[in-house]
Amino acid sequence: MQAIEESEFILNKRGAVYHLNLRPEELASTVLTVGDPDRVGKVSQCFDAIEHQVQHREFVTHTGRIGKKRLSVVSTGIGTDNIDIVLNELDALVNIDLTTRTIKPQLSSLTIIRIGTTGALQKDIAVDAWIASTHGLGIDNLLNFYRHEENSEEKELLQSFSTQTQLHHRLAHPYISGGSAALLRHFTDGFHQGITVTCPGFYGPQGRVLRLGLSQPELIDRLTDFTYGRHRITNFEMETAGIYGLGKILGHSCLSLSAVVANRVSRQFSRDGDAAIDGLIRRTLSIVEGLG
Repeated sequence: MQAIEESEFILNKRGAVYHLNLRPEELASTVLTVGDPDRVGKVSQCFDAIEHQVQHREFVTHTGRIGKKRLSVVSTGIGTDNIDIVLNELDALVNIDLTTRTIKPQLSSLTIIRIGTTGALQKDIAVDAWIASTHGLGIDNLLNFYRHEENSEEKELLQSFSTQTQLHHRLAHPYISGGSAALLRHFTDGFHQGITVTCPGFYGPQGRVLRLGLSQPELIDRLTDFTYGRHRITNFEMETAGIYGLGKILGHSCLSLSAVVANRVSRQFSRDGDAAIDGLIRRTLSIVEGLG
């Protein structure tokens, strides 16, 4: 098998993947991702033991154990541009031989669970609530740079989304990927479930107005009003669709969990977002510890 060129797959001086600065033995098969580097410590303080602590730029990784369960928590920073880096390098750590730079003949699948914050797009989803994303619908265009294909349900959802929202093609070419049904079934009690829209920014792409006018001033209303059968859009943020899309192509099991810090319909903001995310972290770890 042909080796991947050094310019395409970069390793640092200690033989670790460049951005994450990780070597294969420093990564667990269950990975929790958080956006904020400071949140990594909030997760790992719940570990019974920490084996590795690595940092490069905004990418911080702690690997350890809760009971017999080995876990890694990795900070991604904000946005699907960073998700492109993180998902590809996590995959490389388990599916590329770093010595020969060749793809392994036997591929491995990671369990990847995002723990983040979000803005709710339905009035009945209160601030501080938790959401488990059934699908990630991207209006950020990341997945369009990769060969991918939606299944029949996803194609129908996309067609209905385009018809109902009438998003102009110069704004986005949406894509959609479902999360892991096997993981999702463990996150029902206490969680809202629905489609998460992933945006390419925090202000204009999420309908916020400061000094600049918007090309799509009705975006929030169009997202809130979307329905297709039992499906509705519950929230939006900046990473989920990238995780679901790349995870699906690469063969990993992915789930995105979010604490609601703002309701964009009722225009409410959480009085204690840190408590909401801390509660989500503890709940997630208690569930993940019991997964096989």
